[in-house]
Amino acid sequence: MIYSTNAIESLHARMRRSTRARGHFPNEQAALKCLYLAVRSLDPTGDGRRRWMNRWKPALNTFSITFEGRLLPAGE
Repeated sequence: MIYSTNAIESLHARMRRSTRARGHFPNEQAALKCLYLAVRSLDPTGDGRRRWMNRWKPALNTFSITFEGRLLPAGE
């Protein structure tokens, strides 16, 4: 179960803002790249990556089960 928190709401707002600024996308991959870059810009130095993963681990596990085959490990 994923609880709505300020961090999640902030992430959703950033994603909405980045997709609205772009307007339209030629394909799904372009949209996903835009969202990836929006999330990546939250921590450009990568210092908070370990903390981020610890907080999102239950959510990522749920997403990997629900969307099997769509989330790839970092090395692939």
